[in-house]
Amino acid sequence: MLRTAYASILALLALIATAVPAQARLQCVTYARSVSDVQLFGNARTWWDQAAGTYARGHHPRAGAVLAFRATGSMPMGHVAVVSKVLDSRRVLLNHANWSRPGMVEREALAVDVSEAGDWSKVRVWYAPTHSLGLREAPAFGFIYPDGSDTLAGNSVQDAKG
Repeated sequence: MLRTAYASILALLALIATAVPAQARLQCVTYARSVSDVQLFGNARTWWDQAAGTYARGHHPRAGAVLAFRATGSMPMGHVAVVSKVLDSRRVLLNHANWSRPGMVEREALAVDVSEAGDWSKVRVWYAPTHSLGLREAPAFGFIYPDGSDTLAGNSVQDAKG
């Protein structure tokens, strides 16, 4: 009887130890979907195209909008982040997951538009391990607006092409 109890305990411990696989970490798409009104699925790199015809898209930051990043060699699935606050036309605070560390949620992380045209096509984002803006520019598509309009300073949204 003691041997059976011991075996049961070992089996339970083995199950617990393997219950958190790497894919169970919080991903940016799961997080963005849970804290915004943009309800898209699939890899972040597909969100910009998926939004066409369902959500307005544009290049002006607005609280509640999702900033969609393009896929790169170091970011092959792309990235999405939710704007928590607009500081000015070139600086926003983002809420997002899986940027600085796998599964890590970051709130109010600074993001800066470093594009020449001021269209948010190149962005630098706060990177926690270095306590600074990231060393690389991250290419972005732009913003996906949850309610279908961009009300920042009366700007009209144009459905921008990826």
